[in-house]
Amino acid sequence: MRKEGTLNSKHCPRRKFLSMGVGAGIAAALRVETLRAVDAQQGGKAPATKEITLQNTIPARDFGKTGHRLPVLAFGGSAMVEKWASAYNVSLPSFGQRVEMARHAYHAGIRYFDTSCNYGESEAILGEALKDVRKNIYLATKVGVTRDDKAIIERQQVRESVEKSLEQLRTDYLDCVQIHGPVLEYAGYDRAMEIYEELAKLRQERLFRFIGVTGHTAFEPIYRLIDTRLFDQVFVAYGYFPKGMDTMLSHANLQWREMCLSKARELGMGILAMKVLSSFVLGHNAKNIVPEFDEAKLSKARQAAIRWALREDKPPVLVVGVSLPSDIDENVQTLQGNLAFTAQDQRLLAEFSVKALHSKTVTDLKIT
Repeated sequence: MRKEGTLNSKHCPRRKFLSMGVGAGIAAALRVETLRAVDAQQGGKAPATKEITLQNTIPARDFGKTGHRLPVLAFGGSAMVEKWASAYNVSLPSFGQRVEMARHAYHAGIRYFDTSCNYGESEAILGEALKDVRKNIYLATKVGVTRDDKAIIERQQVRESVEKSLEQLRTDYLDCVQIHGPVLEYAGYDRAMEIYEELAKLRQERLFRFIGVTGHTAFEPIYRLIDTRLFDQVFVAYGYFPKGMDTMLSHANLQWREMCLSKARELGMGILAMKVLSSFVLGHNAKNIVPEFDEAKLSKARQAAIRWALREDKPPVLVVGVSLPSDIDENVQTLQGNLAFTAQDQRLLAEFSVKALHSKTVTDLKIT
């Protein structure tokens, strides 16, 4: 594995921000204020406010300035699609059974459902499963990557992407549309802002209620987006095992992530965590990475990872990928127990992580 980065002058936010020219700073401020003015205009089908009824089967927390109180467990729609089934080491149920699985999540008390236009059949599954309870869920998708994963979209493709998601999800509005992390990772801050400008126009038409940003690794540009004060929520990789999408997170990047979380809390944004189980590392593929852990021990490690992510109320909502109905049941059961992160949890996760870090699967990952 490559040597981790350090927080030097290249990564230091104070030096970087102070190095910006005064003229550039004024121009950026004027641009942000213009976009805020666009956001203030309303009209269309998305409700300005809505009530979501909870079942009290899962602990709930306030979700930032959205005005909602949501269960701490959300449904991640990326782990239930054919194109990534091998990476998650699962044999997926049929399409119809996955529709029933998403409905099972709703009946279990989950109210936040996350998906993306490039998650294969995920949007279609959720659209079918939730069409008649649409008013009682928080539904979020993403834009930025083409549906065939071949490129980052251009600004003129944003409307088409959102409208296609509305069609697939069988709804006339979304609760949130998020800029997908690969935009920042592969195309950078400026492209993300171009996409934001198009989203601001579509929100003006009331196609959705909120705008968010997501990210696996690019926490420095995410911080810049958060600091514009234009976004309502942020969704970042946040797990005990420091993994992004297909990389390990450097010490410097982890510090940027903490700055993102701190700034988001300061601004009252809704905050969500992905990679709580580090995707395939602690999920169904864990037995191939750390064979010494049997299924019972892995289950305890996953429970410990959930408790770690919920400590200190940061972040308030965990989006955990679902491949099988048993994933929902295990996670809900965990959340119905004692949520204190214990010394025993710490020892178990440390034991697993040390072994995982020496596995070929992990040593082959680059560090970002």
